[in-house]
Amino acid sequence: MASKEFTLEEVAQHNTPDDLWVVIDAKVYNLSRFKDLHPGGIAALLDDGVAGQDATEVFYGLHRHEVLERPQYKRLQIGIVQGQKSVILGKVVGEISQVPYAEPTWLTPGYFSPYYSDDHREFQKVVRRFMDEVVYEDAQAREEDGKRPSQQVFDKMAELNLHAMRMGPGKHLKGRTLVGGLVKPEQFDYFHELIITQEFARCGARGYGDGLLGGKVIGLPPVLNFGSEELKAKVVPDVLAGKKFICLAISEAMAGSDVMGLQTTAKLSEDGKEWIINGSKKWITNATFADYFTVGCRTDDGLTVILVERGPGVETRQIKTSYSTTAGTGFITFDNVRVPVGNTLGKIGGGIFVILSNFNHERWVMCCASARSQRTIIEECLKWASQRKAFGKPLISQPVIRSKIASMIARTESVQSWLENITYQMTRMTYKQQAQKLAGPIGFLKSYSTQCAQDTARDAVQIFGGRAVTKTGMGKFIEHYYRTVTFDSLLGGAEDVLADLGVRQAMRSMPKNARL
Repeated sequence: MASKEFTLEEVAQHNTPDDLWVVIDAKVYNLSRFKDLHPGGIAALLDDGVAGQDATEVFYGLHRHEVLERPQYKRLQIGIVQGQKSVILGKVVGEISQVPYAEPTWLTPGYFSPYYSDDHREFQKVVRRFMDEVVYEDAQAREEDGKRPSQQVFDKMAELNLHAMRMGPGKHLKGRTLVGGLVKPEQFDYFHELIITQEFARCGARGYGDGLLGGKVIGLPPVLNFGSEELKAKVVPDVLAGKKFICLAISEAMAGSDVMGLQTTAKLSEDGKEWIINGSKKWITNATFADYFTVGCRTDDGLTVILVERGPGVETRQIKTSYSTTAGTGFITFDNVRVPVGNTLGKIGGGIFVILSNFNHERWVMCCASARSQRTIIEECLKWASQRKAFGKPLISQPVIRSKIASMIARTESVQSWLENITYQMTRMTYKQQAQKLAGPIGFLKSYSTQCAQDTARDAVQIFGGRAVTKTGMGKFIEHYYRTVTFDSLLGGAEDVLADLGVRQAMRSMPKNARL
């Protein structure tokens, strides 16, 4: 039926309430039975520029293309316009966006990069397809209903060993088949991990992004790097298989960026075989569904990091935040929780080194996601400014709009370039060297990138207007981004604290004989 051809003159004859046709992108739709269900009312459909007319411009000024792809609306199509072809395409699985600056330079046709090999490019294609086919729809659904990301997604990620790869390069990859053998474990580097993080950030669902085992990304590295072989053998396989979940439990009601202010205590039992833990943790990502907790505790010898398994004395409850509860953000209480001393990560009293060295990777991952999310907003704004008309002209014709978009692009490009520079340093440094040399630069980058993100969010709201404060429709991704963008400015350390960290680390290298 949809292959039947009509002339525009034939369509024009169907312009009454009981016989109502329209053309959208060369496709003919019969809205006669739909008119009473139209969310905007019947009057909008009977407008002289809509009923019996080519309403493409009007439609895209009010609706996203995805509306036409929904089954209940797709079936309204009765044919196509004779001699015309549709030019507007929906989401194509695995496709590289043709919108300027919607992709980083290295993915943009005709441009080059010294950082990415052909291997990285093939890897990106596989990850993007996986993201589009497996993750995207679940992300939108779970962000809306607040449920934990689907186990099916975790299982399919495990089939490609994506859980393991999100930990970065290391011994944990040895013997694993990565994305069907596309990448050898010894070849996997931080640029591969950057690709994974940035592709997943494209889902545009911030709560889901954290719910997709963000707690594992920051909670498992201390186990991998500082846990005993026995402990790793017990915990790591199930976590990397997506069968069990782990989170990082550092922040407390009275101690956020001030790690030294932690009040949760761990006391040795009389026989010295167990830790007895008491206290609480707040705003912990994935806490509500975690099986293991990487916990920062105050001990007699200073700060100590201990792996706690969910059990007697451990309770979690949900905290509602600005983004979806799919992230599993929770409040944790420890009431005389007994944990084997063998669960200590690193040296007793040496927890500050464990925590701070882990922060580098955590903050770097957040920078990867932030840079990519900003691009998504640029793409949304460029599309909207091109199709939206105001004062009789496309919105993009307004100098103030172009100025805002120019600033967005400049910020995002600078963040990506700085990120790739630091990532290159990471590929050349040991884990210990990274802890010594990159804490400051990564702190600077995170502080800068999240400030840029907030500026971009504000500009996007001004470009989209009222649609940017509406949870559905044309501006839904802008509304979501503006509402959740501040998370990145706080998680892993507040902007001012990290900027100060960068300066203090720089001053430690300041030559004593330096003078003007």
